[in-house]
Amino acid sequence: MTEQQLPPWADPSVSPAALDEQGVSRRQLMRRAGLFGAAFAAGSLATPAVASAEGFGGNDPHLAYLVGDHHVHSVYSHDAKYTFSQLAQASARYGLDWMVFNEHSNFGHAQYGAKLEHEEILKARAANPRQLIFQGLEWYIPGAEHCTIFAAPGRHEVDLLTQFELAYDGKLLGYTAGGPTHPDTPRNEAHAVKAIKWLAAQRRSGYVDDVLVFANHPMRLGIDSPHEMRNWRDAAPEIMIGMEGAPGAQGGAIPGWRGPTSIRGEYENKPSADSWPAYPTDSYLTYGGFDWMTATVGGMWDAMLSEGRLFTITTNSDVHRVVFDTWKNGDWLPGQNFDNTGRLPDPVNTTEPQPGGDFWPGQFSRTHVGVSRYGYRAVMAGLRAGRVWLDHGHLLDGLDVRLKRDCDHGRGVTLGSRLRVRKGEKLTLNVTVTTASRPNPHDILPELAHVDVIRGAVRGPSADRDNWRAPATKVVHTADVSGREGTYTLRIPLTAGDESFYVRLRGSDGNRHGAGYLGASVDPHGPIPHAPGDGDPWLDTWFYSNPVFVEVAGHR
Repeated sequence: MTEQQLPPWADPSVSPAALDEQGVSRRQLMRRAGLFGAAFAAGSLATPAVASAEGFGGNDPHLAYLVGDHHVHSVYSHDAKYTFSQLAQASARYGLDWMVFNEHSNFGHAQYGAKLEHEEILKARAANPRQLIFQGLEWYIPGAEHCTIFAAPGRHEVDLLTQFELAYDGKLLGYTAGGPTHPDTPRNEAHAVKAIKWLAAQRRSGYVDDVLVFANHPMRLGIDSPHEMRNWRDAAPEIMIGMEGAPGAQGGAIPGWRGPTSIRGEYENKPSADSWPAYPTDSYLTYGGFDWMTATVGGMWDAMLSEGRLFTITTNSDVHRVVFDTWKNGDWLPGQNFDNTGRLPDPVNTTEPQPGGDFWPGQFSRTHVGVSRYGYRAVMAGLRAGRVWLDHGHLLDGLDVRLKRDCDHGRGVTLGSRLRVRKGEKLTLNVTVTTASRPNPHDILPELAHVDVIRGAVRGPSADRDNWRAPATKVVHTADVSGREGTYTLRIPLTAGDESFYVRLRGSDGNRHGAGYLGASVDPHGPIPHAPGDGDPWLDTWFYSNPVFVEVAGHR
């Protein structure tokens, strides 16, 4: 394995003046933990303490945001291309702090590949402890799409994955049919719930210290029905914590590259016999590069949030084959294949661009997780707590969100948290934005044009488990921030009404927007689909944040 590369913020030889706002905050976090410029101590794995927000007011800790990607494929996936080292070095080059190698399930992977990759991960962790590398699995959900599963480092992390893969993977078991009228559907759906409960039991028993699950590209095929997603979440909400708000393969629709019908995310499918029939035909597209479930104000993501339960969104590379890259898959030796090796041959460099629609980890898509310590469990705790925002194209250097009662002097609560208030109380949503300070990897200096505040009522569990609408959710405030630079704070007044509610944020470069999917009265300038084959992702970039919940005393 070649030498690991340090992220610039973690390299003491890099001047602070050469770092962006997030790099500076990460370096400060390391210094506070006594870890900057030295190898990590065992304490770096500790779960951060989080101040309680149970009382009125609430007060969350100071946070630094670590940047990551939970959906990365290497030669240990049967359909990918790059070596572990190529991906680790690329992720450092593009500023990632943490990443998950979630290889596709496969008999070759379960028998050989998972253990071989684990050996590489252990060496990489020892060589560069500042780069947090998780081992994971892309689970073929019985009768549905895919999920990322990953555990905290420990002596059973790879055993957990291979046991799970052999016992619960839909592809390996042949539990793939998922249409509403298919006779195997009840069995498949029940097996998926059983699988998530099994993972939760391994965490409770201490077999692994922690484990998390995210649903991947939920609308790519339209086979993740609303009731299935609710069932997965309800089976173990402490580990099945969210979904990809935006898929990988964001480079697939660069003009003149893959073809005239290409869509960002490779969302190029139509309803099939296995799809949930109540999804609209145009829900199979991406909107501003984001999955329809997330991009639709008042849609499926909001329908889940309106039940009063956190459901985190992420973005990632889903890297298999990078746009304009000149590497191709290597050739097998006689008698070898993926089933008997668990690993593809090393790629070979050529002089010609090879087919692909992906970006390197961190090159375009970034998931930012708020932590108060640096380490694996801290990242997992931040994801579980919902301290998450995401951007495309390096649109922002930093985002800090605090909601507080006007009568309080504390800092309030942040993303994923809950603030208890009384009916009629005045609140202030403080949104601190740090604009992009340097050109992104495409040599564009991103400029944020607007910040939208989206508010939704919390009305408890839906009586209809297949409901995908939240009619009481809409954009309630838009701030025009065109031309603003550096760090500034937007102070948005809110008032608590009769109902508990949540607020979340969204914004873009302003290059492509229009009436949202459910109409201008709900979302006057939301993301819209691009024309097939004409979806340059660098020219249509957005950020999204997780919600902050507000519980009104006396309301349930």
